Order: sequence, then C-alpha cells, then structure tokens
Amino acid sequence: MTTPDERYTHGHHETVLRSHIWRTAHNSAAYLLPELRPGMSLLDVGAGPGTITVDLAELVAPGRVVGVDASEEVVAQARAHAAERGVTNVEFHVADAYALPYADGEFDVVHAHQVLQHLGRPVEALVEFRRVVADGGVVAVRECDYAGVVLHPQTLGLDAWATLYQRVHRSNGGEPDAGRRLKQWAHEAGFTAVASTASVWCFSDEEERSWWGGMWRDRVLASAFAGDALGKELATRADLEAISSAWAHWAEDPDGWMVFPHGEILARK
Repeated sequence: MTTPDERYTHGHHETVLRSHIWRTAHNSAAYLLPELRPGMSLLDVGAGPGTITVDLAELVAPGRVVGVDASEEVVAQARAHAAERGVTNVEFHVADAYALPYADGEFDVVHAHQVLQHLGRPVEALVEFRRVVADGGVVAVRECDYAGVVLHPQTLGLDAWATLYQRVHRSNGGEPDAGRRLKQWAHEAGFTAVASTASVWCFSDEEERSWWGGMWRDRVLASAFAGDALGKELATRADLEAISSAWAHWAEDPDGWMVFPHGEILARK
C-alpha cells in the first residue's frame, strides 16, 4: 500500500547495496543499544540486506527478532546474511510498513533505519509501529537529513548533486530531510514520550572517501536514482556525468571531508 508516486528512490542496484551492507548496529543504531536486553523481541522495519538486523539479533539473543522489507530479493539476501553469520534467532519476511502482519503489542522494540524518508505517509507508518510495540516498549527510528549535509571542498558538481537529489527524492513522494521532522511526526502519531537526539556519519580518510565517493560516482549513473533523474527529465546524461565526475574528484582529494547528519527518536506510548 503506497501513496501516489511513492517509490523507493535508491532502488536495489549494486551501488545502493554497497552502502547498505556497510551499516551495522554500532555505526547506525548506537542510540538504541543502551535500551536492549537479552530476551527482548524486536521488529526491524525496512531491514534491507539485514546487516543491522543481525547485529541487533545477536544483542538481544535468545529473544525473537523479525526483519521485514518490501523487496523479496533483499529479504533473500538478509536470510543469506543471517545464515552466513550463524544467527538463528532472526527471521526475515516481506511486509508492508503501513500494514504490518503482527499483533498489537507483539514486540518490545520496533526499529527502523532510513525508512520514513521514503514513505509518503510517515505518520501513518509510525502509528502502525506504535500499534505493534508493547506497553513499556520503544520505537526507535533514525533518518538522515540531506539538506544538512556538509561537504568540503564544495564544488559546482556537488552542489548540483544536492539540488538534484532533493528533486528526485521528492518526486518519489518522500522527504529527504526527514531527520529534523522525526520528533514532530512521532508526536502526531500519538507517542507521549519522545527522546530526540542526533548523530552523524563522517567520511574523511582516504578509504572512507574512496568508498562513499566511489559509490555515488557509480550510483548517479546506474541506479534507480539515475533512471528517475533521466526519465522525469530532471537531469540530462551530461548533468549526471558531471555529478559523477565531481564525486570522483572529491574521493581523490586529500582535503575531502563530509558529514551526514541524522535525527533519531526513542518513542514510547
């Protein structure tokens, strides 16, 4: 169930999964970790390839952990990742964030990382998360904020990327600056206690720049983002090639530095 034009901006191209499989509970859900205890039940909505989910499953073992995603292909990758890690207290299924196939209050923790920004009705999704979390449980959500990204050196090509990203993401019904809106959305969803924090990813050293810059160098030409930019006539192939080149130069620049901010909430009924 989606709103008109609601579509996952990044898609599941290799250049996207290259980013997703880097994510761990420690670099992407540190704000949640102090809340976790062995034996807790946990639902991870938008689990993707399962790297965060499997980490969380290890932390709450022997508690039951369920990861859900809209893509059958990605769910299969998550299952394979759990099997490779030898983690047996986790399962993965295809499900709709607006209509989760679980009972009221079934989980102690509901977690979502980089999910609400892609939904046309984020408050409705949070209402559903609230439904399936137990009394006394917690809903934990972390979302990036593209308008808050800080890049150095700031070039015309990277400025063009920032502008185009906003246009493509919004054309798909999402909110690229979701991080700053989480607290408001949680209140609108009916949560009475909302702790709101922030954290960042920082890419600075040669390895980090090569990985992140190289990923966007390729993604801007080959992923669903590129298809939308061209198909919706938001950019030309020449525009995308110029942005790709800008990312390549940034990745090679020893002065290159980037901060990617995120908003976080721990919400309770």
